[in-house]
Amino acid sequence: MSASSIEYLERLVGFATVSRDSNLDLIQFVKSEAEALGATCTIVKNEDGRKANLLISFGPADRPGILLSGHTDVVPVDGQAWTSDPFRLKRQNGKLYGRGTADMKGFIACALTLFGKAAQRKLKAPLSLACSYDEEVGCIGVRRLLDMMEKMPVRPRFCIVGEPTSLQVVTAHKGKSGMKVLCKGLEAHSALAPLAVNAVYMALDLIAEIRAIQAEIAQAGIRDGDYDVPYTTLHAGNIAGGEVINIVPNRCRFDYEIRHIPQDDPRNHSRGIEAAADKIVKEARKIFKGADIEFAPAASYPAMNTPPDSEVVSFMKSITLGNSTGKISFGTEGGLFQQRLGVPTVVCGPGSIAVAHKPDEYIEEEQMARCDQMLERLLNSVS
Repeated sequence: MSASSIEYLERLVGFATVSRDSNLDLIQFVKSEAEALGATCTIVKNEDGRKANLLISFGPADRPGILLSGHTDVVPVDGQAWTSDPFRLKRQNGKLYGRGTADMKGFIACALTLFGKAAQRKLKAPLSLACSYDEEVGCIGVRRLLDMMEKMPVRPRFCIVGEPTSLQVVTAHKGKSGMKVLCKGLEAHSALAPLAVNAVYMALDLIAEIRAIQAEIAQAGIRDGDYDVPYTTLHAGNIAGGEVINIVPNRCRFDYEIRHIPQDDPRNHSRGIEAAADKIVKEARKIFKGADIEFAPAASYPAMNTPPDSEVVSFMKSITLGNSTGKISFGTEGGLFQQRLGVPTVVCGPGSIAVAHKPDEYIEEEQMARCDQMLERLLNSVS
């Protein structure tokens, strides 16, 4: 007999699968549990073999089924004021505390409990679970799993990404385009600053243009009132340049991102930023012909946009017993499943994103119980 969802969650939280570290111990545990129940398991490792995706499948493989999706990595706890060990589940006042409880080991725990029940049934359609690595650093790991799944003769009918939505059915989320920027200037003694090209100034001038584009979008850009922030956002998140105060800096780096609503094309805003960079470089080359601004793509993922009247949404309403749908500003792997496999996808999982990434992250026992009930109704639909 398989464990309860809370028992599974306790085991999963005990694996400190911060994105910078290996997740192999967790993957091996989940694989062993699933295989003991009769599942077929496939592991897809990363380039150096330190991390892995896992695809678990129950039931007939010759027809479309339902794919559940969850990432195994968690964000760091460094510098956070936890009141208990973040990698040891604490149960108190109806809440389950630990890193990854909401984001998103709670959902994976419920999926494992579901498989314990599925093993006792004859399934008419397959049930699968995709466990990925490195979601928290740009939805990186799942892409290697999708490379394999693209070649499968039968693709899933639906995909449910179990990110924390308090079990509301989410039909859309924003996409993200990240960019690394290197500004190249000309160094000099700071007493001769007008004869040099200050790379920090180049970066600041470009960031000012990014802010101007953001202001224009906020005032007159494409809007979708279903999001907390109802338009595409641009954001410069870090900057580094220069060595000491008496040298005009010849290098400055910064990163920016575009988080776009599905109706908006981020390439239009990227072109605006690149045009602004060209003007800055042209001016700088009046002093130094080697001045330049270089762009290199960083972590990115596509938006997800599933029509509210689609079959997967109707199905989700039937198993959540809810009528409302929502949209979220944070990203998930859902856009990649939708884009790469053409699978109708929604986001729906236990817990709240409001407590994710924070000290004393938790998931409510009530949310775990409701997720178990939702997944049992899903099981009933395929058995």
